[in-house]
Amino acid sequence: MKSIFLLVITLIGLVTHGYGQQNTIWSKWKWLIGEWKGEGSGQPGKGEGKFTFNLSLGEKILVRKSHSEYPAVKDKPKISHEDLMIVYLDFTGNTSRAIYFDNEGHVINYTISNTDSSITLVSDKIANVPVFRLSYSLLNNKTINVKFEISQDGEKFINYLEGRSIKIK
Repeated sequence: MKSIFLLVITLIGLVTHGYGQQNTIWSKWKWLIGEWKGEGSGQPGKGEGKFTFNLSLGEKILVRKSHSEYPAVKDKPKISHEDLMIVYLDFTGNTSRAIYFDNEGHVINYTISNTDSSITLVSDKIANVPVFRLSYSLLNNKTINVKFEISQDGEKFINYLEGRSIKIK
């Protein structure tokens, strides 16, 4: 009887520990999970769009799907941009890596750093390829600032797009 009791307590501890780890893994992303609507401007012009961040595959990955539109202006045609990004656990079990794909054929591998109110993704340095930096900054519980920057040397970044997004779900 005593050994059955110890077995039950051990199993409860393992299950609780496993769920606790999952919650800890994504805790710095919690404020970003949901559906967002945003407006911004930059090199493509003034535009608007929506994006979502949702956990998937038993909370092993975080998936961002995004769609944005930039209306035609003067000599520039309308731009419709879609992308998919997957944040995944590295070999240590941390959320320090992501991979990005878009309808323009770009594939970007990112390294991630974060605090409780900001998440920054910086692309891997590849010879003769610009370095990209994507930043999310929490402004209040329903508003974030999103910034996408480009650098030729990985040191001096130039703002390409920036805007604010409101959480709608």
